[in-house]
Amino acid sequence: MSESFVTYAPMLPEFIIILGAIVLLMYGVFGSETQTEAVNVGWLSIIVLITATVALLWAVDGSQSLFLGAFKNDSFARFMKILAIAGSICALMLAFDDFSDHGIMKFEYPVLVMFATAGMMVMISAGDLIALYIGLELQSLALYVMAAYRRDSVRSSEAGLKYFVLGALSSGILLYGASLLYGFAGSTDFQVIANAAKGTDASVNLWLIFGLVFLMVGISFKISAVPFHMWTPDVYEGSATPVTAFFATAPKVAAIALLVRVSMSAFPGIAPQWQQIITFIAIASMLFGAFAAIGQTNIKRLMAYSSISNVGFALVGLAANTAEGVQGVLIYMSIYVVMTLGVFASIVCMRRDGQSLEDIHELSGLAKNNLPLAFGLMILMFSLAGIPPLVGFFAKYHVLLAAVQAELYGLAIFGVLASVIGAYYYLRIIKIMFFDDSRDPFQPVRFNPGVIILTSALLMLVGVTILGPFVDAALIAARTLTL
Repeated sequence: MSESFVTYAPMLPEFIIILGAIVLLMYGVFGSETQTEAVNVGWLSIIVLITATVALLWAVDGSQSLFLGAFKNDSFARFMKILAIAGSICALMLAFDDFSDHGIMKFEYPVLVMFATAGMMVMISAGDLIALYIGLELQSLALYVMAAYRRDSVRSSEAGLKYFVLGALSSGILLYGASLLYGFAGSTDFQVIANAAKGTDASVNLWLIFGLVFLMVGISFKISAVPFHMWTPDVYEGSATPVTAFFATAPKVAAIALLVRVSMSAFPGIAPQWQQIITFIAIASMLFGAFAAIGQTNIKRLMAYSSISNVGFALVGLAANTAEGVQGVLIYMSIYVVMTLGVFASIVCMRRDGQSLEDIHELSGLAKNNLPLAFGLMILMFSLAGIPPLVGFFAKYHVLLAAVQAELYGLAIFGVLASVIGAYYYLRIIKIMFFDDSRDPFQPVRFNPGVIILTSALLMLVGVTILGPFVDAALIAARTLTL
């Protein structure tokens, strides 16, 4: 038995989460269906997720493979899994008070978050096309339900339907690409595909190129990259705010990690081909997200377009195809998650007379009514805009530096341009909060969102002092894919 435990120890965090989700599902089914009971399930889910994080940190160093290479446990996987779990925990914390106020807190929600997180972790560790798809669908099926979680809301139902239809289409496209790659290499293993793609005629093989394109399209939908972003604004606006916070963080981390691993592990022999795809998607996402956000009046739609632009910035690091570039992706996604969770925690606090508010102009004069909330949101907006010395500046610095070092000067210039354009709508929110006429005050800030806002803002302010060890850890994780 001990030998079996050692053999499957690299999957211990996934086992913990899945078994925990099953146990809590049974607990919820046979327990009383009250709001308090659902919140208790939520806190127990957080304990399970923290336990899985401890198991990740306890795991031995180095790289291990399971199931003939279908599951990879390396520094890159551990780094991104911890980030995804952190996003899941914070998004769960945001849901407790908000869902309870609306009378929709059910035990099923934290269980769905746990199953989605387990799918993300399988995605991040996937070393095989089949494992990739299993993880992706485990995550996606839970997300479809979460998007339509508010059953009494037409917008939420519409968001869930749109996400399901377009998600199923993207999964079909991804599967078609995977089948072409299997036909080309005779295997679904990334290493076998990589060896086959190193042949002298691989770069002109139509099966390989079409398979690569379709696979990239399917994953690009999951990260809401242009031109496969069409679901994002409607789903972000229609879903409950804590659900939107979850969509904007943990699943995006997992999908970016999957794209990085697939590109670097399965297609190193045809890097110029996928670099062209990633470069185009990065430029389109950065510019479209920046321009489209300018005219938004709904803050959740604005954050949707902001997330599209931020995905473009993350892909700049991947386009460099270097260890420093992957390091930039890891740093960028980590800082992005912290900033985004803080902003959505602030949106959760936009409540008046028991109603959730989403119009940006509801923030008018917030500094006169609630200076701490306005100050915290101001720090986060400055950081999203990339204003030094806040940590958001260093996120963009690392990915753009990687592009310059890889001599992708045009890509770096577009990144700087998109950053300047994006600063407009971030600074506009600050102007509305501090200089416009004040409106009626919001309800008092609850403990959970208050803690997340405070932590996020403090990390943006003083995070530069602890950035050194974090940057080194990101480089170690990145080199596991590029050596």
